[in-house]
Amino acid sequence: MDLEDTLLMMPGPVPVAPRVLRAMSKPMINHRGAEFSAMYDDCCEILADVFRTKNDIFILSGSGTAAMEAAVGCTVGKDDVVIALENGKFGERFKDIAARYGKVNALENDWGSSFDLDEVEKKLEEGAKAITLVHNETSAGIQNPAKEIGRLAKKHDALFIMDGVTTLGGDTVQTDDWGVDIAVVGSQKCLAAPPGLSMISVSERAFEAMEKKESLPYYLDLKACRKSSKKSQTPYTPAIPLFFGLQEALHIVKEEGMEARIKRHATGARAIRAAADAMGIEMFPQLNKYSHYSNTVTAMRSPAGISSDDIKKDMIARGITIAGGQAHLKGKIFRIGSMGNVQPKDIILTIQELGVVLKNRGVISDIGAGVEAAGEVLDELL
Repeated sequence: MDLEDTLLMMPGPVPVAPRVLRAMSKPMINHRGAEFSAMYDDCCEILADVFRTKNDIFILSGSGTAAMEAAVGCTVGKDDVVIALENGKFGERFKDIAARYGKVNALENDWGSSFDLDEVEKKLEEGAKAITLVHNETSAGIQNPAKEIGRLAKKHDALFIMDGVTTLGGDTVQTDDWGVDIAVVGSQKCLAAPPGLSMISVSERAFEAMEKKESLPYYLDLKACRKSSKKSQTPYTPAIPLFFGLQEALHIVKEEGMEARIKRHATGARAIRAAADAMGIEMFPQLNKYSHYSNTVTAMRSPAGISSDDIKKDMIARGITIAGGQAHLKGKIFRIGSMGNVQPKDIILTIQELGVVLKNRGVISDIGAGVEAAGEVLDELL
């Protein structure tokens, strides 16, 4: 099947609007000239609203993982303790990054299970320079309690470093109000830009921590980013075509408005969950009163006797790409993304084709139940 006919319903990369692709074809410009500086400032201005922050914002030529490493590498020294909260693949990644720079005191939960805030506080009481959290763990479809973790971090004087890669630009994130010292986001998720850029907001507390470090990363030096940003530039050569694409994607975000965008994401995820329930498919995350189902990706258990790899394969044959499970969850869960510029018609089509796949595999008999349930929820957007 032609790639142009394939619908991406993954938790990133997401479909990129044609106007974003056209923007990326602009002629090359001087990355030290006035045109690039104006573009950089424009992007940062819109991003400040996305982050809901007055902190410094920098744009890095590198994926979300680069921003994660910048956050830890610039603030954590070899004798510093980092509490890494893990309940999925990307919490594990934060833990592994922290182990490269400092001493990790991990709180490891089963993937998709909720954190107990009392256990988090006990870890903080042992002392820590920083605590890391993945706000929205896409590997398991669970949203973690960033606001509550931020409150605990402030109480115990720990830097709060948050992966907002799959919530910023699509869900409620209050960087300043939640006390997030460093927040990161990737370009190819809710912002619906091409992969390859990451954005990072940095508080004064975080910069103060950098002053106490003996050495900082070279390419991912956030102090260097701050110095260059005063001239509306990047420290090193930026990925200019990706900046063109990011600027256009951010204009789309601004035109829609963050509140409308957040509502669209949340409603889409709720529609997918309603469809799953109508088809007898079980959600994967195990929630408590502080956690929630993700508003940008839905993780579901594979029906008994069927591997999620088979569901993925059948969906791809029908022109729709979804995601399976990672690591030990491979074959056990499947995930449908609803982030970026995903529209109700995309969700309805995905649920319709999923219904056909499940009927063909003998899981359900009524292929219309899921579509009907999703449609009732999506009507709220009309």
